[in-house]
Amino acid sequence: MSRARPRSGNVALPPEPPPPPPGETPFASLSPERVLDSVEALGMLSNGRLLALNSYENRVYRVGLEDGGSVIAKFYRSGRWSSACIREEHAYALELAAAELPVVPPLVSAGETLHEVDDLRYALFPNRPGRAPELDDAETLQWIGRFLGRIHGRGATRPFAHRPALTVARLGEESVRFLLASDFLPGDLRPAYEAVATAAVAQAQATFEAIGPVQRIRLHGDCHHGNILWTEAGPHFVDLDDCMQGPAIQDLWMLLSGDRVDMTRQLSLLLEGYEDFRELDRSELALIEALRTLRILHYAAWLARRWADPAFPMHFPWFNGQRYWQDHILALREQLAAMDELPLVV
Repeated sequence: MSRARPRSGNVALPPEPPPPPPGETPFASLSPERVLDSVEALGMLSNGRLLALNSYENRVYRVGLEDGGSVIAKFYRSGRWSSACIREEHAYALELAAAELPVVPPLVSAGETLHEVDDLRYALFPNRPGRAPELDDAETLQWIGRFLGRIHGRGATRPFAHRPALTVARLGEESVRFLLASDFLPGDLRPAYEAVATAAVAQAQATFEAIGPVQRIRLHGDCHHGNILWTEAGPHFVDLDDCMQGPAIQDLWMLLSGDRVDMTRQLSLLLEGYEDFRELDRSELALIEALRTLRILHYAAWLARRWADPAFPMHFPWFNGQRYWQDHILALREQLAAMDELPLVV
């Protein structure tokens, strides 16, 4: 390599790093120079071009290479996932890609997918651009459904050993407990939040218990339209950072929108493709509104947990005001009613 500036050659994998001190962003030392050095430490020569991509939990960059191509460099937030969790995510993506499924896996360098530069862990991915899928198009939904059916077929073959599970306790109870112990809730709204959030968690738990045991498989976990990129060749799935063990419906319901009629149509089209490869346990349809409730609870707590990171007040300025918490309480009340409705029927 001809670049004269110093680069970090440390790609060893030390013990799991501790969480950053409270109030300190874990990416404070991540300069453009360090990003380029990290890519070059794995044997790729950059052309100096760097573009930050939308990512708040981690930091993600598109890095240009001297051969005219580019790679995606993803730096993981310290203290969130263990290295074993991240490697298991990578292994899952590689397994799906090896089965010719359109998932973007990490690049392997010297037998490793997870690398370290000083205090940060990172991985490189091929750059696979695309556009947002048109989820109002019947053929698009069927196409996505077929691939999700195949992905879940692989996901059901064995469980994760290190990734988290989708549970009411983790996404619901822990989120409510964190916010009630924090200073984020306005004092005049705290009693209303505590009452409705506690009721929402209890009703979500009751929904899970009412349908009985469901099969929990390896999932994408965060399968919304932003994590599906569309090309002329069809979809490819990105960002398995939240992959988890849970019911299959978790990877389907986030692709639904609109009123009950709209969601019924969309789900029917998804399942037309999905069930070409794997049957969905229809009892899981009763979990959709409970899962939506858990996501609403978890999202509010996620923003609060990350508020010390300067990127969050910058990109989410509407969070943590009186209006936000009023709307959040209203959304939870609406979810209490939604969980009482009959599930979608397809």
